[in-house]
Amino acid sequence: MASQEYHRGEMDIHAQKATWDGFMVGSVWGSLIIIMTLGYAALAIAIGLHWVVALGLMAILGFGAGIFMNLGGRWMATVVVMIVLALIVQGFIWLFNVFL
Repeated sequence: MASQEYHRGEMDIHAQKATWDGFMVGSVWGSLIIIMTLGYAALAIAIGLHWVVALGLMAILGFGAGIFMNLGGRWMATVVVMIVLALIVQGFIWLFNVFL
C-alpha cells in the first residue's frame, strides 16, 4: 500500500512542465526550419525562381515568423546562420560550375 494518501494538485510538476515546454519550443523551431528549407527548395528548384529571390523570401518568412511567434533573438540568430549557410552552399555550387 502507499505510505501517503494521494491529494489532487499537490504533486510537484515543475520538471514535467519544463520538459513539455522544451518539447513544444523544439517542435516549433524544427517545424519552422523544415518549412523554410522545403520552401526554399520548392521556390528555387521546382518553381525556378532565382536562388537569391527564394532565399530572400524565406528569410523574410523566417524573420516574420520569429516576430509573430515571439521566438526571440536566438531564433533570429538561427535564421541568420541559415542564410549564411545557404550563401556558402551557393558559393560552392558556383565554384563547381566554374571548373566544369
